[in-house]
Amino acid sequence: MSKTVYFILFLIINFGGLALGSWLMNNGPETQWYQDLSKAPWTPPGWVFGAAWTTIMVCFSWYLAELFHNRSSKFLWLVYGFQVVLNVGWNWVFFNQHQITFGLLVISLLLLVILYFFITFRNDRIKYAKYLLMPYLIWLCIATSLNGYIVLNN
Repeated sequence: MSKTVYFILFLIINFGGLALGSWLMNNGPETQWYQDLSKAPWTPPGWVFGAAWTTIMVCFSWYLAELFHNRSSKFLWLVYGFQVVLNVGWNWVFFNQHQITFGLLVISLLLLVILYFFITFRNDRIKYAKYLLMPYLIWLCIATSLNGYIVLNN
């Protein structure tokens, strides 16, 4: 497949995953349960989440297009699929099931998977494409700290 086809495919899967995750939250951020949680002082306003995830998924899709164009394998598809499950699953675990500690585990695993992508392919033909993962890594560090704060303070 060409990079363009991969890019479009990953845009569809990634934004589809965001839509599914949003649906599985069951209006999570607007619920009384979430409003009553003791949240971190650095919790960004709601609009930041949409802007961040849009940027993240465009960059991540571009990275994946580069990666899969050069190194497609069953193992990579499995790792990517695991990432999708973790990303979508966190919304359900945290917002729908109110399992904040399990949510912290899920988001920590997600951070490790994205870090794996960043570290593993650093000496490859796509070594510069890894920097497209920086928005995702930064956001996951922030989101993990937000989830961790909630675990420690509720």
